[in-house]
Amino acid sequence: MADTATAKQEEKTDFTRGSIAEKLLRFMIPVFGALVLQAMYGAVDLLVVGRFGSKAGLSGVSTGSNVLNLVTFVVTALAMGLTVVISRDLGERKPEKIGPVIGGGVLVFAVIAGVLCVVMTVFARNIATWMMAPKAALALTTQYIRICGAGIFFIVAYNVIAAIFRGLGDSRMPLLFVVIACCCNIAGDLLFIAGFHMDVAGAALATVMAQAISVVLSLIIIRRKNLPFHMKRQDFSFNPEVRRFLKVGLPLTLQEFLTQISFLIICAFVNHLGLSASSGYGVASKLISFIMLVPSAMMQSMSAFVSQNVGAGKEDRAKKGLKIGIAFGVCVGLVIIVLVQLFGGAASSLFTTRAAFIRDSWAYLKGFCPEAVVTVFLFSLYGYFNGHGRSTVVMVTGILQTFLVRLPVSYFRSVQAHPSLTKIGLACPTATVFGIVIAWLYYLHMNQKMRQFKAQ
Repeated sequence: MADTATAKQEEKTDFTRGSIAEKLLRFMIPVFGALVLQAMYGAVDLLVVGRFGSKAGLSGVSTGSNVLNLVTFVVTALAMGLTVVISRDLGERKPEKIGPVIGGGVLVFAVIAGVLCVVMTVFARNIATWMMAPKAALALTTQYIRICGAGIFFIVAYNVIAAIFRGLGDSRMPLLFVVIACCCNIAGDLLFIAGFHMDVAGAALATVMAQAISVVLSLIIIRRKNLPFHMKRQDFSFNPEVRRFLKVGLPLTLQEFLTQISFLIICAFVNHLGLSASSGYGVASKLISFIMLVPSAMMQSMSAFVSQNVGAGKEDRAKKGLKIGIAFGVCVGLVIIVLVQLFGGAASSLFTTRAAFIRDSWAYLKGFCPEAVVTVFLFSLYGYFNGHGRSTVVMVTGILQTFLVRLPVSYFRSVQAHPSLTKIGLACPTATVFGIVIAWLYYLHMNQKMRQFKAQ
């Protein structure tokens, strides 16, 4: 019975055979579900603060959670290196290499968490000031950043554990972990904000507490789970395998860091327009975090799928997976655009009852929503490149579209005589289209090189 169960589990996590669409969707849906619930952390914080907290607290949570998003996305990008390398080792049927990869990764992320803890707790007010948080919300923003910084070890740990399981082809366990965390976060928000009236501090404390409980329970579950590799004490060292995942993860980290910095800068541009625009943008950002889940889930799924197939020498299957992923994502993106244009105001009203905030949020969303289609196209290509270990092109593309298009366009539209949040929001899909052109040209070049190599 045990052997049969193990065989079934291996068949589910083996991307090198079976229906491509079925394997991709079966892996992607739990990834998407986990991202939805993870996005609900900040969304629930904002919703409960908007209903039971102060007016300035809404801006404090929105700006502070943007900083936390920066940290989370950067950690996730670096952890993508673990996902890709583990998937490659599975595709090559070399499970003995996985233990050292994970052991070295744990030490690397422990050091990163320590540095982030110091920076976010000691320099919390400086960060809030750099974010141009409105004066009325400066102290509250500082409070949110400092509390989340103190609990950053748990936030980093969750993302590392999730990346490891996705590399093993298992996207259901990370979904279970985030379900636990989300339930705890909702309970914490209602207790600390609605019950104890702790406002922004309650939102930050609930987030940290939820992540801590999720990590502890996930470690307990892992100890009881049959894994396709074995860990030894000597694996926990800065071994040569660390270099392998850093080679993939570091370019992605730099690209994600600069991308998220650009969104923080855009947040600062909007904050300069006043409390209404700042809070409206904060509400829009929470809705955008949901809009971007399909592209993010596709990139993570595509990276694991392509990496495992490349390791098994099945390049044609990897290309077919790319085409199927793009087609599916674009269809979903078109539906999202229609929903935003028709019901963006109603969605914004879930987070606040203030008419001005709802108006400004919807205005920004109308300009941003084409991103739902163009980003899934670009992120599918990113996943394909990541799966081949060519994350440097992802970094270069991201940097170029950020600094040549997204930031300049956002800035010039924010300093006009009568700035339009819709036009500021449109800067993002404009930049992504520019990125698609670069990525597609590299895709054609890359495949031409592979054909020439085969012909030799």
